[in-house]
Amino acid sequence: MKNLVFISPNFPDNYWMFCKELRANGLRVLGIGDCPWEDLAEELRGSLDDYYKVSSLENYEEVYRAVAFFIHRYGRIDWLESNNEYWLEQDAQLRRDFHITSGFQPEDMERVKYKSRMKPFYQQAGIRTARYHMVDDFEGCMGFIREVGFPVIVKPDNGVGASHTYKLKSEDDLRGFLSEKEDWISYIMEEFVTAEVNSYDAIINSAGEPIFETGNVSPISIMDIVNDGDNSIYYIVKDLAEDVRAAGRAAVKAFGVRSRFVHFEFFRLTCDQPMGRKGDVVALEVNMRPCGGFSPDMMNYANSTDVYKIWADMIAFDASTKPVGERCFCGFCGRRDGKDFAVSDEELADRYRDQLRMVRRMPDALAGAMGNRIFIGCFPTEEAMNAFYAEAVR
Repeated sequence: MKNLVFISPNFPDNYWMFCKELRANGLRVLGIGDCPWEDLAEELRGSLDDYYKVSSLENYEEVYRAVAFFIHRYGRIDWLESNNEYWLEQDAQLRRDFHITSGFQPEDMERVKYKSRMKPFYQQAGIRTARYHMVDDFEGCMGFIREVGFPVIVKPDNGVGASHTYKLKSEDDLRGFLSEKEDWISYIMEEFVTAEVNSYDAIINSAGEPIFETGNVSPISIMDIVNDGDNSIYYIVKDLAEDVRAAGRAAVKAFGVRSRFVHFEFFRLTCDQPMGRKGDVVALEVNMRPCGGFSPDMMNYANSTDVYKIWADMIAFDASTKPVGERCFCGFCGRRDGKDFAVSDEELADRYRDQLRMVRRMPDALAGAMGNRIFIGCFPTEEAMNAFYAEAVR
């Protein structure tokens, strides 16, 4: 029996389904987390063969001892995974320390975690990228800005989501940012791109070939959602655009992706600009894990399938026979606490009760980017989905 260690299987709280499908495929699933066993969801407890609680997943020595304990009890570890951006580097170090060859190693982290290091691999794939400058001092930054113009975007070179991401519109904004920025964070500055975000989401086998593909569209940037406290809107597409599919597959090859669930983000330009024409697809960043929050569930709804099983099949068998069924648009709306809406939560849920698949509160840890109260629904056409959005955020 193969042994798989799953790091933090309780967060996000839908990740127990990865564990369930792994166990159903005959793997021994060993969880490591900082939540007491008795506080884990019943479904998760039933999906684990064993569990080791640490006081903090940030404490590498504790997590190291947990893996060593499992090796002592069950033998060598075949897979170690978290499917979580935050733990990618720790996952890689654990694999190195315990000679687990399935998955990224520490030397892979620069190209998959640092935005500046991603750009050569995108260029190798033939995909254009935004011009950039590593933030240094005022004169250095202004030299770059004189080339690309205001506004510019600054964000951590190694960061998750839109945390510490800012849009600078003037020299005063730049001075303020330089005086207040965290000195321990390395920032990248990029030219501003007028675009919507289109993603390529796929489960990739050991040969670097997709066994499942879909994508989403984010009309509102996560940066604006987080910094301006906007409501959140995005949707899983009914049919993946062929230019996004081509860009995604090219990036998979360039980055050397094997045996992973990935979420690659691209800009689709909404007007002509120096880097391309309206409609062109341009690189944003790669994420070597599933799209966040309840996106895996939304992929299931949009494709009448089960990505948790497809991923577990990839781990166990390097292939999947899980079919994709009837497709639709699956829309997400996250309403922000403290905002007034023309239609109440209760009215919205009642009016769209036949379309809605999930209505709930988001965990506080995800609410900054996703909103506090979420509504996820399936719609046969983009027009029907947009009619829902018109009511949901009015």
